[in-house]
Amino acid sequence: MATTSTDPIADMLTRIRNAVLVRKNEIQLPYSNMKERIANLLKDHHLIESVEVIDPKEGFKSLKLVINEPQTNAKISAIERMSSPGRRVYTRADKMPTVKNGRGLVIVSTSQGLMTGVEAKRKGIGGELICKIY
Repeated sequence: MATTSTDPIADMLTRIRNAVLVRKNEIQLPYSNMKERIANLLKDHHLIESVEVIDPKEGFKSLKLVINEPQTNAKISAIERMSSPGRRVYTRADKMPTVKNGRGLVIVSTSQGLMTGVEAKRKGIGGELICKIY
């Protein structure tokens, strides 16, 4: 079975969602710059514990995410892809969606890099909606 996906970000989000559902506290997935930036945004907003890039001597890099500490509950209850390769979803700064009345997080890809919807709205820039998490 092939390990590549047509939508690697959706694959990452699905791995996180599945790990939360079966109460795994860490996962490992194939590396990409975009996945690392998304994972670091999740870490900065305290939704996951840590992000580590594993660079082996041979083979491919991978990303190790610690979702939560053992014996604790995950902070993520739902994670959903908003834009996909076949259907891109863009928004302006004034139309930026909020998730769960501000308790959730929207990740947006803008011309200034990945950021949350709140940051993009504050800077006055729109972009592609990547995912929403709460």
